[in-house]
Amino acid sequence: MNAIPTQDERLLFDPTAPDPDAIELAFAFPNTYSVGITSLGYQTVWATFAARSDLSVSRLFTDASDPLPSDLEILGFSLSWELDYVNILEMLESRGIAVRATDRLAASRNAPLIFGGGPVLTANPEPFADFFDVILMGDGEVSLPAFIDAYKEVRDADRDAQLRHLARVPGLYVPSLYKVRYETPDGPIAAIEPVDADIPASVVKQTHKSNTLLASSVVTERAAWPDIFMVEVVRSCPEMCRFCLASYLTLPFRVADLEGSLLPAIERGLEVTPRLGLLGASITQHPQFETILDYIGQPKYDDVRLSIASVRTNTVTRKLADVLSRRDTRSITIAVESGSARLRKVVNKKLATDEIAQAAESAKAGGLKALKLYGMVGIPGEVEEDVDATVEMMRSLKKDVPGLRLTLGCSTFVPKSHTPFQWFGVSKKADKRLKRLQKELRSKGIEFRPESYNWSVIQALISRGDRRLSHLLEKVRGYGDTLGSYKRAFKDMRGEIPPLEDYAFAEYDRDRVLPWQHLDGPVSVAVLKTHLAQSEEWMSPEVEVVG
Repeated sequence: MNAIPTQDERLLFDPTAPDPDAIELAFAFPNTYSVGITSLGYQTVWATFAARSDLSVSRLFTDASDPLPSDLEILGFSLSWELDYVNILEMLESRGIAVRATDRLAASRNAPLIFGGGPVLTANPEPFADFFDVILMGDGEVSLPAFIDAYKEVRDADRDAQLRHLARVPGLYVPSLYKVRYETPDGPIAAIEPVDADIPASVVKQTHKSNTLLASSVVTERAAWPDIFMVEVVRSCPEMCRFCLASYLTLPFRVADLEGSLLPAIERGLEVTPRLGLLGASITQHPQFETILDYIGQPKYDDVRLSIASVRTNTVTRKLADVLSRRDTRSITIAVESGSARLRKVVNKKLATDEIAQAAESAKAGGLKALKLYGMVGIPGEVEEDVDATVEMMRSLKKDVPGLRLTLGCSTFVPKSHTPFQWFGVSKKADKRLKRLQKELRSKGIEFRPESYNWSVIQALISRGDRRLSHLLEKVRGYGDTLGSYKRAFKDMRGEIPPLEDYAFAEYDRDRVLPWQHLDGPVSVAVLKTHLAQSEEWMSPEVEVVG
């Protein structure tokens, strides 16, 4: 394994020298250095740890590492992609650390405490719960200081006492202190309960309520986006699309304070690098976004290369396109979900068909060369006529805005926890609909980029999985971590866990105990059901929608 290329890193914070008795902590990203150092979340957590004198922090990636101390006390992982769990297991085993929390406890009292965080674990940690001692639920700005401060209070206690103490801290989830009962070994969950009355009945996701959001703490040419400075413009999204984890799980919608943090951060970053990335699920809905554009559009930033996240369709203006084109951006991305107005009502996409055409016209008028649209198949209530509508939408755009290169990226609907569509499964018709879109759009000269249907099924498996999946995931890893490995592992475990059909495709009863039932997100189950009922009013193909 290579050393971390610190000589290529430009730090935007000042690390603190550790105290003599500092806690030895390693913070890992279960992928390559290039991928991990591009994660704004990983950068921020590392900088937070490195700024504390009570911690001595090392970093670990699959291909690079700082020298790890022999007396390592805490090892943490930031998990951004479900399938990176394989790398977590390999990183533990290669250092002689048991992958299961129960085995670590039985084998040695000196094993490091293993914690995890990140969007995957906040959404539904249960498939991976048995691998971690502690999982941090929610925003790191709140949960990280609370975790370290609480650990220091029981640093010298035995592991059981440590875990019990940590479990009483808001936002810290200790899976081993919650027992899951099943109706049958391969049946639904009957109940999820704490092991005793001293443990909270539920864990509440923690929310950072400040308007000071994230900005890069390091810039390096070795990042997946070389030399980019990233700044978070907004957090969450006010649109509340019914399938969208990024909206429901991260509420409330917050915007970065313009004068107090956002513009000073941008100015500081552009002193280090001419490449700037604006991040957020809905950045153009920052109430002062026009001011942000004016700031970046100043002549002194003429050499800046600007990248932005996907923007809301009806906020694409000629001014936005003009600033982007003058800042070395050639395309813009919008999420439309479907060409069907009825399906957009189903998912609560507040978007009229003519606004899509207007966005394309504005993009071209402002000097952009390409427009990428994001769509989805398998949305609950979808019929073949909805696919027709998507084909017609793309055909009309190509005809009405000639010279603008069009791309449709298309995924399969995957149910996500804590959203109104968590009770639906993957549509078995989605694969054929992806292939149909590919055939019809490419014949019209429109680029089509589908995501893998089969891997979407695996995403759904993990998205709605429970603790029994940890054993299946270990088998999958042993069999090579391929699509065929999942089939083989399910065959091996027949009778021990529910079939793939139940995890990925089944529509659940609304009162079913879900694996994350004891983990509270920002929106109550009652509200999720209300939002679901609102969507179901539009699911009949006979419902007529104007616009």
